[in-house]
Amino acid sequence: MSAMDLTLFPSINASLNALSAVFLLLGYSHIRAGRQEAHKKSMLAACTTSLLFLACYLYYHFHHGSTRYQGQGLMRTVYFTILISHTILAVVVFPFILRTLYLALRGRFENHRRLARFVFPVWVYVAVTGVVIYWMLYRM
Repeated sequence: MSAMDLTLFPSINASLNALSAVFLLLGYSHIRAGRQEAHKKSMLAACTTSLLFLACYLYYHFHHGSTRYQGQGLMRTVYFTILISHTILAVVVFPFILRTLYLALRGRFENHRRLARFVFPVWVYVAVTGVVIYWMLYRM
């Protein structure tokens, strides 16, 4: 694959993260309003976009490697603070997302709700900080 083809991946990844965050927030608003079917569709869309992100992210980094942050001073500290928290939480939350999805699909809604209260804000944080990292790395 040529370098030109790979240049699209950071934008695609950021877009998938942003879309995932939108679906998560839509799903939250749907469940708060009692619209279970709309909540289910939004959350499945969030899962799908997150999995697409993961596939694109792994493909890009396998073929391209890492990109060094060029900022200096305070912004460098801010960037690495966000990056480290994002990376750790992304790894930690992944199996919990799968478990939360499993519980919902099995109709074990009380357990699903209990776990989702922890998983949801972490997943939103990971999705949003993924976009922030993109902007800091490629747009600043």
